[in-house]
Amino acid sequence: MSTLCHHLFAWLLMTALACTLPIAAEATPSNGPAKNVIVMISDGMGYNHSEAASLYASGRRNSQVYAGFPVRLAMSTHAVGGGYDSELAWNAFDLAKAGATDSAAAATAMASGHKTRRRVIGMVPAEDGSLRPVENLVERAEKLGKASGVITSVPFAHATPASFVVHDENRKNGPAIANRMLRDSAVDVIMGCGHPFFDRNGRQLNAARSFKYVGGAETWTALQAGTLGGDADGDGRADPWTLIEQRSEFQKLAVGATPQRLLGIPQVAKTLQQGRSGDPQARPYAVALLNTVPTLTEMTRAALNVLDNDPDGFFLMIEGGAVDWASHDNQSGRLLEEQLDFDRTVAAVVRWVKTCSSWDETLLIVTGDHETGYLSGPGSNPDWQPLQNRGHNRPPGMEWHSDNHTNSLIPLYAKGHSADLLPQRVQGNDPVRGPYVDNTTVAEVVFAAFD
Repeated sequence: MSTLCHHLFAWLLMTALACTLPIAAEATPSNGPAKNVIVMISDGMGYNHSEAASLYASGRRNSQVYAGFPVRLAMSTHAVGGGYDSELAWNAFDLAKAGATDSAAAATAMASGHKTRRRVIGMVPAEDGSLRPVENLVERAEKLGKASGVITSVPFAHATPASFVVHDENRKNGPAIANRMLRDSAVDVIMGCGHPFFDRNGRQLNAARSFKYVGGAETWTALQAGTLGGDADGDGRADPWTLIEQRSEFQKLAVGATPQRLLGIPQVAKTLQQGRSGDPQARPYAVALLNTVPTLTEMTRAALNVLDNDPDGFFLMIEGGAVDWASHDNQSGRLLEEQLDFDRTVAAVVRWVKTCSSWDETLLIVTGDHETGYLSGPGSNPDWQPLQNRGHNRPPGMEWHSDNHTNSLIPLYAKGHSADLLPQRVQGNDPVRGPYVDNTTVAEVVFAAFD
């Protein structure tokens, strides 16, 4: 038995249970430009993150709605200058830890179709070594007269949502990035955490904790006054943001009348739920969830109700950002909470497509930006072992092998308008995960769907 076969043997024994499924042929073909495009990103989600949530939720693998999408592929995530080699990847357990991307480079690739360096937002290296901005999907949607939005369960100026809206040489320039998103962009909906006057448990503070996540004290004051916002629709007049903060406000906006531009900042610090107090290693939901902040699903329903007012359609990016945060900290219980919240949000989006739109006019892509934590089954290394199914509402047996990103392939699912374009861009065939595309393919296909 060859070295590669030796390392794959245990893994291949469970192929009938694997998350990767063959590409199906019934993907909705292109038929004129897509009206709506929704890209959903579970930050840090690898195959085992998704599988762990499925096992906990149902006691079965592949129980999420997206597991039945007609397009099911793997995706490479490396930054510019990197690569993915299937033979090497499965030859030695630790090789996946080398060459990993970060959320800035990965999101830029998915938002623009261009590879870039780590930490860079919406810009790519030029021949002279400088960085130049590249068009992103929000900008293209706005040029086409569509509405646009970004939603996340972490601060809205973090790497993933920022990469779909603005351009910056360093993802750490949070206040400047937030101001460009709020003052200069034409985006219609922004939702994310970072409230300056609430702590991680949703308790109100006497003094501001920090204004950095919302662009500074001056920006926050203008937002509360309802005076901040540039020209979003090209008519030469300012279009100020309508700021909402309370969970009830998010819930009410799921139906009925909506403002022209919506900024949602839940009353909590940096994450909706992952950062709350209590034992961070407890079983899922053993520490009571905060009931004063919206769920990602509630935020998404409100955003869809705003965006679908545009007769030309919209582009929306939805990020489950704290999947990555829980994975960096190897928090199995909170990882499951965050991934389950993301999975429920996908189900809500699917319901919206069925009831308020159609798969003929809407494209939905579900993926991650990279794998975080090198999550696998117990007893892995040097071989890869599967997660242990312990049944419904019981955390599966799993173990972490890193507190950082890896260069592993991650899953990608798609359904609807132009989803058939994804299998046409397959770049390789992995011995375990099957056919895979590169993360730049996400933007390439969305740009093509818009044309």
